Amino acid sequence: MNGSAWHAHATRRAAVLTGCTALVLGLTAGGAQAGGPRDPARQVLGAHDGWASEGPGTTGGAAADPAHVYTVTTWEEFRAALAADGDAPRIVEVRGVIDAVSQGCDAFTADGYDLGRYLAAYDPAVWGHDTPVRGEQEDLRAASAARQDTAIKAAVPANTTIVGVGKGAAIRGGSLQIKGVDNVILRNLTIEAPLDCFPQWDPTDDNRTGAWNSEYDGVVVDGSTHVWIDHNTLTDGRHPDSSLPSYFGKVYQQHDGLLDVVRGANHVTVSWNSFRDHDKTMLIGNSDGAGATDSGRLKVTVHHNRFEGIVERAPRVRFGQVDVYNNHFVVTKGQKFGYVLGVGASSQLYATHNAFTLAPGVSVGQTLKKWSEAPLTAERNHVNGRPVDLVAVHNAEIPGEFLRTGAGWTPTLRTRVDHPRAVPGTVDRAAGAGRLR
Repeated sequence: MNGSAWHAHATRRAAVLTGCTALVLGLTAGGAQAGGPRDPARQVLGAHDGWASEGPGTTGGAAADPAHVYTVTTWEEFRAALAADGDAPRIVEVRGVIDAVSQGCDAFTADGYDLGRYLAAYDPAVWGHDTPVRGEQEDLRAASAARQDTAIKAAVPANTTIVGVGKGAAIRGGSLQIKGVDNVILRNLTIEAPLDCFPQWDPTDDNRTGAWNSEYDGVVVDGSTHVWIDHNTLTDGRHPDSSLPSYFGKVYQQHDGLLDVVRGANHVTVSWNSFRDHDKTMLIGNSDGAGATDSGRLKVTVHHNRFEGIVERAPRVRFGQVDVYNNHFVVTKGQKFGYVLGVGASSQLYATHNAFTLAPGVSVGQTLKKWSEAPLTAERNHVNGRPVDLVAVHNAEIPGEFLRTGAGWTPTLRTRVDHPRAVPGTVDRAAGAGRLR
């Protein structure tokens, strides 16, 4: 962004902040009375609070006039509120539980598609592992998937705050698409990961042993800027992977990610959330070959979040300058576990003052995973209450993935930094939906 364009952008955002201060609040479009300065719907990201505070900061829909405050109780109302009136600042308040798949997967099924027929057609004993699936049942599966795609994705416009009302607000089965926009806030919601009704069998995947591949992330930040994701709970909820069946010897995987930040997205703060019981949790940068769009971007701060029962990607990073501090990572006994922090192509991961609570027998070195040659800073972290040099332990335990230290930058956009000994108590008490102060 050139200097004059940035100045205009900053001036506009400053006007939003001024308007937010001066705004006299009235009744919302849904009939609810908006509150005072502590109203979560009107709160903006504080100064220096992570990458989303860079430049003009992140204010979402804080300056929305009463006509652009919507209270929704169904998925249809939610999507309609997001689609109304262009980029005017708006607040969308979610009351209760809204379900994008309330009628079940059958509502999307194309005539003639049948999972039993699909399994019979593409059984490796019949189809083999050399050729991607094709034919009538695959075409019908794809048509069914397209119907679900249309129904469960919600496009979030610029200058928007989405906030749950009270402690029970939730979105089930929907995928929030924050795509190609600026200035969005998402707070105080329990987001149950979308369940892909129609996963695709790829016989050539996983070294030609085959795998089920699914679509749909809970939240996608795609090419967007200035996004604040705060005090939410993101989880598999009613549909943990342990409840999914297996076909052809592989789990019928119906989940993708909880939160992805991809395709040149920039200036994102992820704070005080609870990420629970999920496999591929948070991906920052979706491709090693995306340097043209991602280099110099994907600047994300991840602080004061709780991760429990996750398998991997907390986060996995490519390209971005990603600041990960004061998070609590919990690995419980017997859970499936891959790694916590993934070092990917050209990443500059800076991870300090975090707390790791690892069950007996869980390898400390396994908390880090090297995918590509890139340095990281991982200092002043504690494992089970004691300071540990994560890089040194990783290199000793897994010498074939030797990691270099020194991310090459130092974060400046931090507010409070808690001692890692205090992190478990502080974060466990306050992270997640329903815990806004």
